[in-house]
Amino acid sequence: MTEMEWPACLNEFEKLLFRLDSPRVVIDNAVCSSTTLVKVDVARKHGILLEAVQVITDLNLSIKKAYISSDGRWFMDVFHVTDLNGNKLNDENVISYMKQSLGSIHYMRSCSYEGVTALELTGTDRVGLLSEVCAVLADLNCSVVDAKLWTHNGRIASLIYVKDCDSGCQIEDSQRIRRIESKLRPVLKGDNDIRGAKTTVSMAVTHTARRLHQMMFDDRDYERTPSTSSLKDDIPDVSVQNWNERGYSVVNVQCKDRPKLLFDVVCTLTDMEYVVFHATVDTDGRHAYLEFYIKHSDGTPISSDAERQRVVQCIQAAIQRRASQGVRLELYALDRPCLLANVTRTFRENGLNITRAEISTTGDTAINIFYVTDVEGYTPGSKTIDEVRERIGSSHLKVKELPLVYKQEVERNEPSIKVGGAMLLSLGSLVRKNLYNLGLIKS
Repeated sequence: MTEMEWPACLNEFEKLLFRLDSPRVVIDNAVCSSTTLVKVDVARKHGILLEAVQVITDLNLSIKKAYISSDGRWFMDVFHVTDLNGNKLNDENVISYMKQSLGSIHYMRSCSYEGVTALELTGTDRVGLLSEVCAVLADLNCSVVDAKLWTHNGRIASLIYVKDCDSGCQIEDSQRIRRIESKLRPVLKGDNDIRGAKTTVSMAVTHTARRLHQMMFDDRDYERTPSTSSLKDDIPDVSVQNWNERGYSVVNVQCKDRPKLLFDVVCTLTDMEYVVFHATVDTDGRHAYLEFYIKHSDGTPISSDAERQRVVQCIQAAIQRRASQGVRLELYALDRPCLLANVTRTFRENGLNITRAEISTTGDTAINIFYVTDVEGYTPGSKTIDEVRERIGSSHLKVKELPLVYKQEVERNEPSIKVGGAMLLSLGSLVRKNLYNLGLIKS
């Protein structure tokens, strides 16, 4: 942050404190042969770890290992990162942007969405729901600029950014906003909604993934059980135990590795008002093992079995919300009115359920990513996918596999990581391990 960006009310002493508290960032490609090392030393405050992880994951980078340790009022964070193909970072523009962003995480930053109206939607998931929502928006002369949709345990949460089709401007008329809400609410509620649906129109824009986590958490999606056997087989192994001698609660997580996993877990812990004091992350290409030493914001550990079980359920839900289910379809086409409504209607007419969606426009091009299953929640047949691609245009709609780094079979001589309950390490051992990885002490 430059002096021109400082609030006018700050005196010189306060500006000095800002300089002293500014994060120290080092990005090094020489230390490790397979990953880029990112070191961040930053004054500790609630949510600062989430800010750092958010910067890295928003660049679509993979965190292969991480070591986080808090010493007094400072955090020492070390991340081993690659791109989604498992390569070290060689793009100087990416490295420079990441260093600049990490160096300013102490300061509030707004999201890049401007001139749009944000629709926050929650309700009961069903086949064709997104198609119906898009059809309503098209009838109301609303153009979808960007959208994210998650489904989990029979519930749906979506953030949709729209503008007026004719003017291309943000929708601000209160009467029109009420009409949008009134038209969408019954669509989201459906015929068998026992939980209720919510439709909120907002001018404020937050970080989309974090807001989706908050919406599904408020909707209490974590209290329900998976409806298909394939989901039950993929439930993350999460355990929570108290280390009474040190006053920590220790959270251990073992699950399949995937993009943005660390962000999802840290986001949930942060929004539940827990502070992460120490943590380690390790991945082997297929699985991830995460360990967090946490306390409440008032410095106390988890106090009851009910709270412990709630933490387990919430972390499991946070991991599963963004898990990839079904077939990934990518649409690249010239943006035009009703494009999204027509595409999603084709999915519905062919019995495809959208489990996750990422909608965006760049210039005149629509870039849409869909994860689809059949009506039972399983991978749809290739014949159905081919028919859908033919109707939409096979040159525009393509089946996309996950990046190589997330589907590779890793064969190692050492045994795979097992949780088997929380293993309480001594604080001295944990800190020594982190200091070694920070390069502050020798082995």
